[in-house]
Amino acid sequence: MYIYFLLIRIASLWNDKARRLLRGQRATLSLLQERLTKGHWVWFHASSVGEFEQGRPIMERLRRERPELKILLTFFSPSGYELRKDWHGADIITYLPFATRRNARRFLNIVKPEKAVFIKYEFWPAYLKELRKRGIATYSVASVFRPEQFFFRPIIGKPYLSLLHCFTHLLVQDEASKELLAEHGVENVTVCGDPRFNRVAQIASEAKEIPLVDRFTSTDSFRNMMAEGRCTKILVAGSTWVRDEELLNKYIVEHDDVRLVLVPHETDERHIQQIFRIFEGRYIRLSEATLRNVDLYRVLVVDEVGMLSSIYRYATVAYIGGGFGKGIHNTLEAAAYGVPVVWGKNYKRFREAKGLIAAGAGFAVSNYAELREALDNAFMNAAEAGKRAREYVLSETDAAERIYNMLFNV
Repeated sequence: MYIYFLLIRIASLWNDKARRLLRGQRATLSLLQERLTKGHWVWFHASSVGEFEQGRPIMERLRRERPELKILLTFFSPSGYELRKDWHGADIITYLPFATRRNARRFLNIVKPEKAVFIKYEFWPAYLKELRKRGIATYSVASVFRPEQFFFRPIIGKPYLSLLHCFTHLLVQDEASKELLAEHGVENVTVCGDPRFNRVAQIASEAKEIPLVDRFTSTDSFRNMMAEGRCTKILVAGSTWVRDEELLNKYIVEHDDVRLVLVPHETDERHIQQIFRIFEGRYIRLSEATLRNVDLYRVLVVDEVGMLSSIYRYATVAYIGGGFGKGIHNTLEAAAYGVPVVWGKNYKRFREAKGLIAAGAGFAVSNYAELREALDNAFMNAAEAGKRAREYVLSETDAAERIYNMLFNV
């Protein structure tokens, strides 16, 4: 652990993200001493934005129903902190100090939380051991456990497995996680589901209209195409990487009745130029689009952040990026709108992806031939597959209530 933190310090010499992380960590304890007031504090910790969104429904309900409790929200990732540092749902939002024994003691001496809630994959030994030593109720929320994780490796995994006994209770997403933990002697486990289902359903109900995207997906030129007997299809591709974009370009070239809204995972100029080369300039950026020129193109590249969750509402079919890299991004955001979803081959770690496939609403592909077939089928059966996608999301929206009741109505 100390070696990891040392590497971050070294990386901060040239890496801006590491530099922001280091700067934020150093300021946390003094910030807490200045801003923390007396009261009953509940500490939530999220690694980054994704984990925050999972815990958000719990924090929002706590704010509504138990206003006497104060909420401290900490992040490890600079991207998570920067994007959510002004969120109104917590009393204090800050970085988590590096997980050394000294920092853990100092942090808990200042905060004195009544409960600590770690969201999904956050297992910091120094904090967990100190929380247990002080008898503070500590929970893991929305966690998923798989046999290949380091907890379950022979010999080297034993110290990490012992950390799970520091939790008062583990509120896991699925029965498979509970059974695996039981096999390794961890019994303080309850299956509560994934509160992301609540969050994506809420986001879909509050989706914003984006005039330029609305114009792009419902222009007069498209109505003319329909009048000519050609089916109008809108493909929204979210969180894409270069490999995704190469395959999507092939599909667009072959299917002139499809319009593509491309929302890349990275919107820096280097990636935008890569997209330019892949699509041979046949697109318009959202930042350069107007209501007059946006309908002259078949590809709209969204080079601004924070819009994707609302843009899925315009889709006939959605494609989720990352499946040809480390793993797919959020499939549920699109499914919540009643949209069939397609993604790349690396999805096995994602329970919701398997659920969408089982529901007949999700489709995994490993090459272009499979992508073309999956997208063709998804467009052809969009209404039925989309209905199944929406039903799947709604079927698990009781997770937030279960977790809240376990944490605060016990």
